[in-house]
Amino acid sequence: MINKQVEICVYGAEVLCPSCVNLPSSKETYEWLEAALSRKFPNQPFSISHVDIYNPPTDEAKKEFAKRVIEEDMFYPVVVLEGEVVGEGNPKLKIIYAEMEKYGYKESE
Repeated sequence: MINKQVEICVYGAEVLCPSCVNLPSSKETYEWLEAALSRKFPNQPFSISHVDIYNPPTDEAKKEFAKRVIEEDMFYPVVVLEGEVVGEGNPKLKIIYAEMEKYGYKESE
């Protein structure tokens, strides 16, 4: 039983982070993560969005975090699940899965 529908934000930019040249872009990571989570937790709703750090939405919290990614030179994409950073640069599915399970998500049988 899902305790609540989680919100996941993938922060990044069109241009790859200088330290992440051989890694997927933040947009590719967003698409890959959405597909992987949908397969792992079918029929268990979650919200996932991509936030361009150089052109953030009007949502104040997302705008503030996008600014933080730039100012703190975080490796993007930065994956944030319910306000907690769960991946930076090259996010690990195992860690993200474990975080989702804390909210009641169950692997499909």
